[in-house]
This record gives sequence, C-alpha cells and structure tokens, in this order.
Amino acid sequence: MKEYDLVINYLFEHLPFYQRSGPVAYKDNLSNTLALDRMYNHPHRNYKTIHIAGTNGKGSVSNMLASVLQESGLKTGLYTSPHLKDFRERIRVNGEMISKDFVVRFVNDFLEKRNTIKIEPSFFELTVMMAFEYFAREKVDVAVIEVGLGGRLDSTNIITPELSIITNISYDHMAILGDTLGKIALEKAGIIKKNIPVVIGETHPETEVIFKGVAGNMKAPVLFADQRFNAISSAIDCAGKQAFTIYRDQKIAYKDVVLDLLGIYQRKNICTLLTSVEELQKKGFNINESHIRQGLKNVTANTGLSGRWQILQKNPMVVCDIAHNPAGIREIVAQLKQTRYDKLHIVLGTVNDKDINGILFLLPKEAEYYFTRASIPRALDEDKLQSLAEKYQLKGSKYPTVKEAYHSALEKSHPEDLIMVMGSTFVVAEVIP
Repeated sequence: MKEYDLVINYLFEHLPFYQRSGPVAYKDNLSNTLALDRMYNHPHRNYKTIHIAGTNGKGSVSNMLASVLQESGLKTGLYTSPHLKDFRERIRVNGEMISKDFVVRFVNDFLEKRNTIKIEPSFFELTVMMAFEYFAREKVDVAVIEVGLGGRLDSTNIITPELSIITNISYDHMAILGDTLGKIALEKAGIIKKNIPVVIGETHPETEVIFKGVAGNMKAPVLFADQRFNAISSAIDCAGKQAFTIYRDQKIAYKDVVLDLLGIYQRKNICTLLTSVEELQKKGFNINESHIRQGLKNVTANTGLSGRWQILQKNPMVVCDIAHNPAGIREIVAQLKQTRYDKLHIVLGTVNDKDINGILFLLPKEAEYYFTRASIPRALDEDKLQSLAEKYQLKGSKYPTVKEAYHSALEKSHPEDLIMVMGSTFVVAEVIP
C-alpha cells in the first residue's frame, strides 16, 4: 500500500470521524483545536479569512465566493466538508486540491509531534489544522472557511475573519445543536466576532432576534441578504447555466447574471453572495462586477463544486443533489414540480440520525422509489427506510447497495423519464463520476 493510502487509512479508521460514526465523534469544546493551533504556531493568522456557517447553502456560498475571489486575482484557499469522492476535495487553493505529498508530510509530522503532547484529535480537528497549515505554506491571500457543524464549538471557530456569513437556519443535527430554531441559531451565531460584520442569508422571525442580539453584544454590524437583494431565475440556457435578474430596492441591480449551478434554490445563495461581496468591497477587497459575473459563471470550473442539482446524463435525465434535511428536500421537490418528465424515479437513501419522517413527508407520492443505503455505518437500513416510507404512500423496491439501486432505476426508466438521486451526501457520492 502506498504511503498516501496508509495516511488516509489512518485518518479515516483511527480518528473519531463524524461522517462515519455520527454524534459520538463530535467534540463539545475547542481544546484539541487550540492545542493543535499552538503546535503549528497559529497558521491561520498569516492570511485573511472569511467564515461561513448555515444549515443549508454554506457549501454553495463558500464555493461561489471562492470563485469570485479567484476571478479578482487573489490566491484563494477553500476549506469545505464533507468530500464526495476524494479526501483532498476538502482543501483547495485556486481550485486545485491539496497535494498528496503535503497530506503525507503533515500527518507524519503530527504523529511525531504528538509524542511530545498528549492530544487525540478527531478527524475533523486534524483536517482543519491541515488546511490552515497548507494555506499558510501556499501563501494564500485569503481563505474561505466553511464551518463543519454548528458554529460556536466547530473546530474552524478559532479564526478572526474579515467577514462572517450565516446562510440560513433550519432543523438539522438537532441532537447536537438543539431542537428549536432559536437554539440552533444561537450555536451558528457563535461564529460572530467582535466588530466583524456578519451577513445573514435569510430572515426568519425566530432567528432574527437571536442574530441581532448576539451581533449587538459583539458590536458586529449585521446585514440580512434577503432584505437587500432579490434574485429571479429567468432561464436556463442551452449551455446548461441559469440566468438571474437581481433586484435591489425594487430596481434591477444586475441583469442576466449567469450561474453554472442549476438548483433554483441558488437564488437565495446569490443574494447572500452579493451582500457578502459588498461588505468585502468596503474592507478594501478589489472586486468589480466583472469578477462577480465571471466567478458565478465558472463556479464548478474554478472550485470543483459538485452534487448540487448536478445533471449526470440525459435520456433519461439523471440529477443528483446532496440535500439531506427537510428544508433542503423542500427545495428539491419544488424544482421537481417545475421540471418536465414522463415518469419520476427516485433513488433514496439517508443516514439514521436525520429527521427521516420530516423528509419522507415532503417527497412526491407519484414517483417510483429505489430505497437503498450508502456504504457507511451511519446509513439507515434500506428495509427500515422502505417501511417508514410506506407510511407516507411512497412505493418502490429496496436495494442493499446504491449501485444496485441506481442501475435498476436506469434499467426501468425510459428516455423521457427523470431519475433523481437524493437523501444523503453519501448516496450522491456513490453515483457521481
């Protein structure tokens, strides 16, 4: 086995890993991260950072913003999670994944250093520090840092950013973050720093007061993106890109803004992006309208983002999306209603710590379902998923692997049908190239 493969095996198999094990891998303090930060001499202080949290949309906004920053000429780091196919997707500089050599050197260096300090970090804690160190070594101008889970106690929350962004709040990870929108908002608001502006993507009566209260206490200017901008999707062009008309104060601010991400829900994320860019411009970032337009037009090319209403093939049309909580699923179902097809096939799998009933309640009853499970321990058993789905009149067959479910859907579908692969990041990861 190659040295890189041995190192990756160590990261996944020997460190507590939330994506595999769930809440048992979650640390409720920053002690390990702070110890690692001291060990590596605070690498995140060597470049500017932007911090992005939220229940849904934080990955899209992170990638959009990184793309715009790259177009403006800045050497841009991007840290996101989870990955879909390759661990190195999590850590990029100007869209290029971290090198295998650096991953090997960093982990080996950590294992040597660990002998002098008693620390047993989780997978996420060590990966965050790897990213911070890599960005310092690469001498990036700015790094876009996506929160892993929550905010207040997330391992990324040791940075002092130029700007904090919270895309939205909805129900997810409730066992850890709380069972009300207010409690969840309070955890996300933990990334708000003293005197650092914060952009909130969506206004909600239960969370607005939380954000205003925390921001007020921190003397942090707070801006609500949906109160500033409104984006209307006007068309999807022949090149497979969306075009938006964007309004500010009921006047057109941007016309025919092209985005290569096809989810209609991206209209919300564009407003968050534009509000964030305006705040960065105030801080001296040299970003103009051309940078914004080119950045949005080339998100996937610039950053490698995938899994967001991604079209995998046509005739039959196959679409996948990583939406995995009720708020995200609601957006997918809304777009399905606007999509033409003869018959809908849904390859569905989820993990066992999600609001399964909340997801199943929203799904269309007229579809044929292919219930399955991703190849991770957290995956909900396909038998249980089918049984739960029957309570909501969702009919179909069960399959022990995603591959079997997907191939069955392809075999049963006709050229004018639509196959939707959804329910979990890990299900999508097993079908995308």
